[in-house]
Amino acid sequence: MTSEFTYQLKGQDGSARRGTITTARGTIQTPAFMPVGTAATVKGMLPETVRQTGAEILLGNTYHLMLRPGAELVAKLGGLHKFMNWSGPILTDSGGFQVMSLSKLRKITEEGVSFQSHIDGSRYNLTPERSMEIQALLGSDIQMVFDECTPHPATHEQAETSMELSMRWAKRSKAAFEKYHAPGQAAFGIVQGSVYEDLRRRSIEALTDLDFHGIAVGGLAVGEGQDVMFEVLDFTAPYLPKEKPRYLMGVGTPLDLLGAVERGIDMFDCVMPTRSGRHGQAFTFDGKMNLKNAQYKDDPEPLDPTSTCPAMRDYSKAYLHHLVRTGELLASMLISWANIHFYQTLMKQMRQAIEEQRFQSYAADFRARYQSK
Repeated sequence: MTSEFTYQLKGQDGSARRGTITTARGTIQTPAFMPVGTAATVKGMLPETVRQTGAEILLGNTYHLMLRPGAELVAKLGGLHKFMNWSGPILTDSGGFQVMSLSKLRKITEEGVSFQSHIDGSRYNLTPERSMEIQALLGSDIQMVFDECTPHPATHEQAETSMELSMRWAKRSKAAFEKYHAPGQAAFGIVQGSVYEDLRRRSIEALTDLDFHGIAVGGLAVGEGQDVMFEVLDFTAPYLPKEKPRYLMGVGTPLDLLGAVERGIDMFDCVMPTRSGRHGQAFTFDGKMNLKNAQYKDDPEPLDPTSTCPAMRDYSKAYLHHLVRTGELLASMLISWANIHFYQTLMKQMRQAIEEQRFQSYAADFRARYQSK
């Protein structure tokens, strides 16, 4: 790979941004939603089907892939793209969030985190250097710094200590990225600081000095609620570098995406479309539908007769209800497909609304329809 990683801000409507990310493996139109391929697969979907939904980039998970099948093995087999048959860009998280969630199985030090595998209890050490080495072995196009995801709630003192540790780890991550990365790959910093404006600003200043290719907002969608998340974005986003892509990690619902785009965020990821699909919940422009409910037992209508997605257009709610209630694998496959397609359609519509300088009216119309039931 020799192509440089670039971001072009093509236009704004209010704070909402329309841009393009160029990577060695393809272009990403922003605002963009990244389906989550935790263990080298978007659960229940073929890579070519994911591509058909309009997805241009996937997320892979460092923690899960380092445990199984192992980063060295993936590298030996040609890298993550070849391993999972996905030719487009891939972003890998650092493993920090998953490790932090193992509260009873891990120990944090200045050096990094030691933890027990949730699979077999084996001991591992994950440091900023090892995280970046693993991501380089996987061959991802965008690599995230290793950080501590500050738990919620946290006092100002706790959040400050956590944020400062993350910034020291970010500096080490950047140095390791420079050592291990291939041409055309990019590294993103992660803003921490919990719900405190002064800490978020200090974090942004530290990451800006390190000159990452992009910047993410971490430590949200961890139980603080949508109102608080938006409040944090309100005082955080204006200080983020305008010339670099902005990524809100682990978010979220359709209304979360809409509100975050309004506040100037460019990139998102979340397991919600596929996780909801596995539980019989479908997202549509008329709201979220729980297809387990008896009201759909004899409903002959599809999820969306106007959709270009076969899963949304060609199967009745009655049939999907039947599949869910009988535990058929096809239920999660079809509903996950429909949900990923819905998310990609939502992002496409938001991009178009920003281009046409009508984002606020689009957002109002979407909310009114989505929440009407």
